[in-house]
Amino acid sequence: MTNKSRTRGSILSADAVRFGGGMGVIARNGKTGGRPKYVEGSRYYLQFAGMPDTLVYNFSKDANDYRDDYQSRAEYLNYLTGAPCGPNGNRDEKGLGIPIDLSMAFHTDAGISSSDTTIGTLSIYSISDARRGTVFPDSVSRLANRDLADLVQTQIVNDVRAKYDPIWQRRQLRNADYAEAVRPNMPALLLELLSHQNYLDMKFFLDPRFRFDVARAIYKGMLRFLATEYAVPYVVQPLPVTHFAAELDARGSAVLRWKPRLDPLEPTAKPTRYVVYKRIGEGGFDNGTLADSAGMVVANLTLGAIYSFKVTALNEGGASFPSEILSVCRQSTGSKPVLIVNGFHRISGPGVVESSSFEGFLSALDRGVPDRYDLGFTGEQYDFDRLSQFRSNDGPGHGASFADNEGKVIVGNTFDYPFIHGSALKACGLSFSSVSSDALMDSMVGLNNYQFVDLILGKEKETHWPKSFGDSVNQVQFRTIPTKMQQIIREYCNHGGNLFLSGSYVGADLFSHPKEDSTSIKYAWKVLHFDWSTGHASRSGVVYSANSSLLPRNKELSFNVNLRRDIYTVESPDAIIPSGGSEQLLRYAENQFGAAVGYRKSYGLVVMGFPFETIIDPAVRTELMRGVLRYLKIPNN
Repeated sequence: MTNKSRTRGSILSADAVRFGGGMGVIARNGKTGGRPKYVEGSRYYLQFAGMPDTLVYNFSKDANDYRDDYQSRAEYLNYLTGAPCGPNGNRDEKGLGIPIDLSMAFHTDAGISSSDTTIGTLSIYSISDARRGTVFPDSVSRLANRDLADLVQTQIVNDVRAKYDPIWQRRQLRNADYAEAVRPNMPALLLELLSHQNYLDMKFFLDPRFRFDVARAIYKGMLRFLATEYAVPYVVQPLPVTHFAAELDARGSAVLRWKPRLDPLEPTAKPTRYVVYKRIGEGGFDNGTLADSAGMVVANLTLGAIYSFKVTALNEGGASFPSEILSVCRQSTGSKPVLIVNGFHRISGPGVVESSSFEGFLSALDRGVPDRYDLGFTGEQYDFDRLSQFRSNDGPGHGASFADNEGKVIVGNTFDYPFIHGSALKACGLSFSSVSSDALMDSMVGLNNYQFVDLILGKEKETHWPKSFGDSVNQVQFRTIPTKMQQIIREYCNHGGNLFLSGSYVGADLFSHPKEDSTSIKYAWKVLHFDWSTGHASRSGVVYSANSSLLPRNKELSFNVNLRRDIYTVESPDAIIPSGGSEQLLRYAENQFGAAVGYRKSYGLVVMGFPFETIIDPAVRTELMRGVLRYLKIPNN
């Protein structure tokens, strides 16, 4: 917090400040856990937070932290609520007077299936409390626990069956004596979502799309429970908007447009309004501006400043998750803006290997793409033997992984790459707009008005759903250059346009179905003027210039091939070589495979087999962007 501002004499105050984060500080047996606080157990958090020990987290007199951990979670809620629903050691404890409507313990279970079925979802509740009573201290029947468990389990199973797996297993609705179901003095559910031991279950669980949808199902089940309890109608929050575009107009204003996304599983989730959030430069987003329709004009842009925007949809149920982030910048040169197209929307789980005896997740093949950030990656799988038995927690058998990444934050798709590309264009003296590839393919934006187009493809590639049923119901997603996009690019090139295209799978995806889709291969040869050699073309991430028209010959640059929290990992860059009159511009250092090609005849083209935004040094990104513009003869400073 700082009071540094343009206004003198003002005072900055805060109602409350939470100090946290960092590494765990609770020592047991003479040492701390060596993990960030946010992955440590509840027992240590509650001790650090100053909760009363014997009432909330220390029931074993420091003899069994594991048991104290799962018992403490419910007692923490009871303490927040306070009398008459206080901790079971003293229900008359005043506590903090914070009403809690319900409690849910989120678990995964064990179990292995040798068939093509999941272990599935178990929902646990308890009719009896810690004192064997059947009503809550406020006299509400504990049968409310069963209602909550049923509603949430039903919602999960129905949504998953509709979108992912028609035979997803609905397990028991079980009345059982588990601490997280028994101890809460408010309606409570212990959810065993799926089995972390079963390969098929984990194919679902490691897919960010499934995580979002199953979390939304849990939320909807809770919402229905509360609406029933309070006898009020409910509305489900909207889904994020789509088809986002942010273009500079002739007056230098930013014209924002988007489309609502309806939820086929939930008819109430229709947006009624929107909030547009604005960021200037590398600052934070503002508190947002309400919009009654799917568009807004933002005027009076400061020259030379990058403005970034994101949108949430609103209704009476709340706000959606945010859209992707688009950026614009108006320069003082008066030149026409260039266009950034964000075609990187992929989120996915890691690559899989499957045979009768060898099965699992192989990050070397494809690390997948987390949604924004992944907080739960422990390490690479090393036991792929389907017959490898579970022996103990120290010998977990099939599916076992290393633990060297526990507690680390791994970045995925931040949906904020137009800002990175735009920063390089700004440094080159160019104004720019940016749009989603969805908006482009739906004819909301035309390319022919732009002398230069920068197409971001990142780690976009055709991605199947965890089970083939999902492919048929939802369609395969994230094709690098779909047929509609191919047509738009071809037309733009036929009008003499200039295109800069970069991505990890720009060739691999087009060449992935040589028998079924020879049209895409011919498109790569004749329109994009490259041939694909191989994926996994580099492990070092070092590239050098093979053509002085782009960069000084032998000039080196590096893109990211490691796990980081700021730049996503490129594990499989493409090797591409010239075709139909193009020339080699860049090569990978360790093997001299082709890394980028250029074409300058009736139109201009630079295609890179690795993503521009993963270049580690921002100054080098700018230098490369300037080289691309120079190669394509686009005027810049």
